[in-house]
Amino acid sequence: MPKFLLVTDLDHTLVGDDFALDQLNQWVIEQRQTNGATLVYSTGRSPTLYRELQAEAGLIDPDILIASVGTEIYHGGQKSPDSGWLEKLSVGWDRAAVFAVTAHFSDLVLQPETEQCAFKISFFLTKEAAVDVLPELESLLEQRGLDVQLIYSSGKDLDILPRSANKGAAMTFIREQLGFAAAETIVCGDSGNDIALFAAGEECGIIVGNAQPELLRWHRNHPSTQRYLAKAHCAAGILEGLKYFGFR
Repeated sequence: MPKFLLVTDLDHTLVGDDFALDQLNQWVIEQRQTNGATLVYSTGRSPTLYRELQAEAGLIDPDILIASVGTEIYHGGQKSPDSGWLEKLSVGWDRAAVFAVTAHFSDLVLQPETEQCAFKISFFLTKEAAVDVLPELESLLEQRGLDVQLIYSSGKDLDILPRSANKGAAMTFIREQLGFAAAETIVCGDSGNDIALFAAGEECGIIVGNAQPELLRWHRNHPSTQRYLAKAHCAAGILEGLKYFGFR
């Protein structure tokens, strides 16, 4: 089997079915040894919360970690993020100005300090409040000339990032850096912040069976033969999708 790049979200995608996760871990370890496969975790979690989940769920070490919704990339367990990626994100980003705009919205509740970083501002926002807050916030940011994107997922998490930052852009950066073709790349996810992974290009996409409504809605509105909607949940859904695309 040819080498491949497996890029997967963690919470409710890779993690959530311990038996299937163990099967997938063993298969990835074998593929790394025999085919030069590369494993990338792509998570909305900060490195701090990622390490907590890794210990709790028994995750094997990835070759690369994409953290904080695509705003940080760590190679081979390094403690410092990829400087080339950070340089790309810095163009046109004004964190202080973005933060000043968000202060006008009382429904935005700042997430813990561990979840904030140089190129990401994160809030909790209820589904009910999001209906009005998101369009108003986007309009105000545009009026101030701030070229950013809002990523709302799981009915509670709002991340504000530079326009050039998301999970899909970070995945493409890594894919090109490592020399993998889109056809050799598999992306997996379950929620709104994974849409960028599936929208990036011609990669093979696996949406797990327990996906959030916002991702399923996007999937229905943007059909693609390169995307598979699994029946099984979490890691079992990834295994199902890998078989569908012929990687297992």
